[in-house]
Amino acid sequence: MKRRMDLNADLGEGCAFDAELMSVVTSCNIACGGHAGDAASMRTALRLAKDHDVAAGAHPSFPDRDNFGRTQSPLQGGELEAHLSEQVAELKDLAAELGIRLSHLKPHGALYNMAAKDAGLAESIVSVLRALIPDAALFGPPNSHLETVAEGHGISFIAEGFADRAYEQAGSLRDRKAPGAVIHDANLQTRQALQIAIEGEVDTYDRARITLPVQTLCVHGDTPGAFAAAQSIRQSLEQNGIKLCPPNV
Repeated sequence: MKRRMDLNADLGEGCAFDAELMSVVTSCNIACGGHAGDAASMRTALRLAKDHDVAAGAHPSFPDRDNFGRTQSPLQGGELEAHLSEQVAELKDLAAELGIRLSHLKPHGALYNMAAKDAGLAESIVSVLRALIPDAALFGPPNSHLETVAEGHGISFIAEGFADRAYEQAGSLRDRKAPGAVIHDANLQTRQALQIAIEGEVDTYDRARITLPVQTLCVHGDTPGAFAAAQSIRQSLEQNGIKLCPPNV
């Protein structure tokens, strides 16, 4: 049996390559108003996903459009859940109009990174998922609180790795403000994607090697050259005998 891997991208964020990326990825995470996106962009992304047979998921965040959801926030508990529920519910309703079922939820930016290390935030995210899209999976980092909480509630968890981000030895993503945090070179992105997909490992920023068992790989839609990198990654994965498909197929 062929090895399988999902290739996902964060879309509907106002970037120029959404239509092109949708022709390459197998899953997409659609911004739903917290850090970017509005009803029009959500409809466009959902239609593109349907046209390309790409699994569509919600990509909610802290309400932080000024900083693209990449600034830490003190929001938690009921207040956070209300914001996330509003975002996910709007995308879910728009998806239903087009006959689309949301297959997963992936928190964005600072919320993603904080919830990986904070069980309370992870519980809030899973609570929203269970209330609005209970059959959907949760995307997040392996060996994180997101994984533990999701599995504790019987939610399918899809461990995610990044082709275009540098890793620290602890397994976390290198802070975007730090040198070398974002990998811009398409060849280096492809090399890292292959290493993760084939070996289940990744070389960290300081050249250590850590285990990174994942089922989906992300290419950020707002990274310059994202489309060319995604094409290269998909081609290289397939050439190495890996079947690209959504994680629930």
